[in-house]
Order: sequence, then C-alpha cells, then structure tokens
Amino acid sequence: MDNQLRYQASSDSAAAQAKSPREGAGWRDFITVTKPGIIRSNLIAAFAGYWVASGWDVQYGKLILTLLGTMLVMASACVFNNYFDRDLDMKMERTRERGLPTGRLKPNVVLMYAIGLGIAGLAVLFAFCGMLAGLFGIVGVFVYVVIYTLWLKRTSTWSTSVGAISGAMPPVIGYVAVTGTVDLGAWLLFAMLFLWQPPHFWALGIRRKEEYRAAGFPLLPVVKGVRRTKFQMIPYVALLLPVPVLMYAYDYAGIFYLVISLGLSVAWLYLTIIGFKAKDDDAWAKKNFFFSINYLTVSLIALVLNTIHG
Repeated sequence: MDNQLRYQASSDSAAAQAKSPREGAGWRDFITVTKPGIIRSNLIAAFAGYWVASGWDVQYGKLILTLLGTMLVMASACVFNNYFDRDLDMKMERTRERGLPTGRLKPNVVLMYAIGLGIAGLAVLFAFCGMLAGLFGIVGVFVYVVIYTLWLKRTSTWSTSVGAISGAMPPVIGYVAVTGTVDLGAWLLFAMLFLWQPPHFWALGIRRKEEYRAAGFPLLPVVKGVRRTKFQMIPYVALLLPVPVLMYAYDYAGIFYLVISLGLSVAWLYLTIIGFKAKDDDAWAKKNFFFSINYLTVSLIALVLNTIHG
C-alpha cells in the first residue's frame, strides 16, 4: 500500500509539473516572440525597396540604418501581436509552445519589450531615414496591431487582406528613405507585397483550418470554405502579373527581372487555378504555400540584381 501511495504521489507530482508553466525565459524566447521568419522577409523587401530607389548608387550607412529601423519597428508589431494573441495561441498546436502561452515569458515583460522596440525603431527611421520612412513605420505598426490584431483578426474574414497593408510597408520604407517621395516605384513595390500576402496566407489557412476553427479565428477557409478561398486567391495572384511589366516599362528593372518574375507569376496563377481539380486540398495548399515563398524570394532577388542603374 505504501508503495502504491508513493507511486500515486509521484505520478501526481509529475502531472502537476507537466501542467505548470515553464520557468525561466531564455534569449531564444525573446527572439521567437519577434517572429524571425516575418522579420527576415521584411528585411529582404526593405533592402529591395532601398536598392531599387538607389539605382545601384547606394549609401550603405543609410541602408543599414533603414534596415535596422524597419527590423525594430516590424519586430515591435510582431511582439504586440504575440502579446494580444496569447490567449488564442494557447488553443493552437503550432503556437501553444511559445514563450507567452507556456508562461516562460511574462505578459508585462513582453509588453515593455514591444514598446521599447517600437520606440527605438521609429527613432531610427525618423532621425536617419526621413519623415516619410518614419510615418510609414507608424502605419505598419498601427495596421498590424490595432486594425489587424485587435479588431479584424477576431471578427472578420477581411483581416488577411487589410493586414497585408502592414506587410507591404517594408519595401516602401526602404524606397522612400532614398527618394523622400511616394511615386510609381513605391506603389509598385507596395502592390507586389500587398497582393502576395493573402493567397500566401490562405494557402496556409487551408492546411491549418481546423486549428484556426478551434481557436476561434474567422479565417476565410474556416468561414467560407476551401472552394471559396481558392476563388478568392485567383484575383490577387492574377493582379501580380502587371507588376513586373510595369517595373520594366518604367525603367525600374531590366528584362532579366521581367522574364523571371512574370514567369513565376504565371506559374503561380496556373498552380492556383488547378487547385479546383485537386483531389487532396492539403497537398495542393502545401505546394501553393511553398511556391509562394519561393516566388517572393526569387522575384525580389531578381529585382535587386537587375535594377536599372540610376
């Protein structure tokens, strides 16, 4: 009997430890809460915007400061997002092991971290990159934190499309840091990133729709279904086709970029359309999602390498 009691006590203790919050946040938790994957793509986009505007005549010191400011501002927005979504993150398998849901990071610490990153990032942008760069930094944070995270993400299927405004700010910040003005080049860079995001995220949403449903997110595949989501992806991908054409026609980039980016756009549109014949929606969505990542990465690299000299 004593052995049974000791065994039961040991089991109860182990279960309690498994359920209790993990103690001690590490530096990896503070990195993870900034969403490094998003930051990486933002930095590539901001670099491309700065490079296109410079036309190879690059002020590298200002470029570094622009990337630093953009990184800090976008990291701030992502940390705010994690702070406000911590209750919902506990309900999703892919997010429940993050620092906030597990208790490794304390909410007040994360909130101060987000505020500090935002202040530092905006200070860099306003001080070294120009008024417009700073203002677009504010727009990016406001849209992502207030309009997307606090409002639409919990209430509307429009959250993905509206939130894409924030994700399209990095290349514009990079561009206006050089030009000090919003011209066609800035709008085309905005269009590329804005149009890319909804179909990219909806492909992920199709794969994870049951997780989003369980967490209470009114994502398009959850509310309207997979077929409706496939229809809605098409115009966004189709509208990407004119972007490289206009970049080439108005001497922002050369024929090398035009052929590569336009070819990728056509291929992505084809892949999206044939989704209606897919027998396995999950496999199709996975292929579409990874193609979208490669589309953006290769298009931005081609744009940088084939930027017209100023």
